[in-house]
Amino acid sequence: MKQIVIHSEYIKLDSFLKLADCVSTGGMAKALLQEGAVRVNDEPEERRGRKLYPGDIIKVEDCGTFQVAAE
Repeated sequence: MKQIVIHSEYIKLDSFLKLADCVSTGGMAKALLQEGAVRVNDEPEERRGRKLYPGDIIKVEDCGTFQVAAE
């Protein structure tokens, strides 16, 4: 599991996917979410604006598993 460090209270899911190098654009993030390829804390997630906080676990098909970490 890779840790992705954020420098604020939270990060939105679409921004997180870009930071984790799973997608390169917001449009790609939207498509990935619509395919059901993303799970947050073991729950399917389709909202690009979902707020992620330190400790959240994100699983992305064909990209990996990540944990949000505080700075």
